[in-house]
Amino acid sequence: MDVNELATSLDIGWTLLAAALVFFMQAGFAMVETGFTRAKNAGNIIMKNLMDFCLGTIVFWLLGFGIMFGALNPFFGGIELFGDGAVGVGYNWTQLIFQTVFCATAATIVSGAMAERTKFISYCLYSLIISAFVYPVSGHWIWGGGWLAEMGFHDFAGSCAVHMVGGMAALIGAMILGPRIGKYSEDGKVHAIPGHSLTLGALGVFILWFAWFGFNGGSTTALSGGSAEVAARVFVTTNMATAVAATTVMLITWLRYKKPDVSMTLNGALAGLVAITAGSDTVTTAGAAVIGLVAGCAVVFGIEFIDKTLKIDDPVGAIGVHGVCGALGTIMVGLFAYYDYGSVEVMPRGLFYGGGASALLTQLIGVVSVIAWVVVTMLVIFTIINKTVGLRVSAEEEIAGLDIKEHGLISSYADFTPVAHAIYEDTEPAPTPVPAVRVVSAEAAEYGPMSKVVIITRRTKFDLLKNALTDIGVTGMTVTDVMGCGLQKGATEYYRGVALETKLVPKVKVEVVVAKVPVAAIVEAAKRVLYTGSYGDGKIFVYDVKDVIQVRTGKTGYDALQYPEIDA
Repeated sequence: MDVNELATSLDIGWTLLAAALVFFMQAGFAMVETGFTRAKNAGNIIMKNLMDFCLGTIVFWLLGFGIMFGALNPFFGGIELFGDGAVGVGYNWTQLIFQTVFCATAATIVSGAMAERTKFISYCLYSLIISAFVYPVSGHWIWGGGWLAEMGFHDFAGSCAVHMVGGMAALIGAMILGPRIGKYSEDGKVHAIPGHSLTLGALGVFILWFAWFGFNGGSTTALSGGSAEVAARVFVTTNMATAVAATTVMLITWLRYKKPDVSMTLNGALAGLVAITAGSDTVTTAGAAVIGLVAGCAVVFGIEFIDKTLKIDDPVGAIGVHGVCGALGTIMVGLFAYYDYGSVEVMPRGLFYGGGASALLTQLIGVVSVIAWVVVTMLVIFTIINKTVGLRVSAEEEIAGLDIKEHGLISSYADFTPVAHAIYEDTEPAPTPVPAVRVVSAEAAEYGPMSKVVIITRRTKFDLLKNALTDIGVTGMTVTDVMGCGLQKGATEYYRGVALETKLVPKVKVEVVVAKVPVAAIVEAAKRVLYTGSYGDGKIFVYDVKDVIQVRTGKTGYDALQYPEIDA
């Protein structure tokens, strides 16, 4: 193998590895969207993220690749069915798979903003059209040798071509679809609908951050020559912008909401990733930091504006992250471009480095043009779907959850699935239960009536309470995780900038039934270990118990609470 063949193999290997990382972003998006929405829709969201990639792969191969990379004219590449990477310069399998995973990313962005109330069949339809037509046309303008490319428009890895396209499609879809039930009052007041798992959301963000190194770094499509240096620079700028954006959001929410908002900070990391994508090959590390700072500010105020002012319900912040920050990141290339595109040479093009306003103007023209294209086409597409098969599920289906109504899935979480009745084929007859025997022992007469004590308190206090009850002779208890609030309605907290009006606080409920152990001793032990003097210490409830039956022995009353064989 000569040097040229070795270089070519290295370049192909690098691009294929990057394609695999970009594919892994589908898992990241699935986890973010699932975590930021309610558990009753988790299976539906997973299914949508799976199928937009599968359907997108098929139609992009069938139609989209030819439209994007054909040479018909600067505005439309042409219809060349079953591309197989053969458009333009012979067969190019590497380009086909690399562009396929990018196309799927654009389509999946829309899912988050329209989550929890969209028909599955409608989602499949508009994902097909985005992958087959909407994304490839604007992609041709930018990456397929179209009119924006001829102008010198620069979008290295897709802030505009991928993310802004998905974000603007999400905006139009969410507008036409309308908000989730209960999101806004008749007077326009915003109500928070928290996602069910920040853990899943955070996992998704870390997956996306990791895979983004392939998304941006792999867009060099080579490591030979000076491309390795460019790829290294891209890794650094991508990471820097992301870290700065997340830190910025943490500080802003800390000041505005009095506590750092977890979900919004996760969105901040994604905002930095989106914003740096267009110029990650051209900016300095300092420029990347400024881009991350701007993206962090934009995503917080953008999400709040979309939610509170425009009254557009976007459960995961997709419009703010991908639409707003995609546009800003693309425009900022005209301000911060320092290195010559695709070169290690220093040839300032950005306004802030003395390159003049021409690059900034070109970036603005490109952003406005792509926004206009996506808005017009998606308005038509969503309107047609809405008038035919319908976009939105019924109110009954939305309330019950799309898992059960769209997929017949009782729950996406096995621990919360109702237990089915087991069927046994016994060869021997079932044992006859021991009949209840009412015998009042002398010891029972000594201790008198039975009482049930229910204690509700902080989860953090459970171990102290359990030990205290054990020390005074309580041998059995029932413990339940519950949610609740007192007169103060919990502490005032915020979710994504929206106050949680009546917050149900996680608590633990401990129930004990006693006769031998004095109720007063239980109450005093509980008060001693639970007291802090602050709201939320809990409540103690005492009830009279009419009877107790021990199923195994048939004993009743006081005797049913005793286990002499164990004590012995």
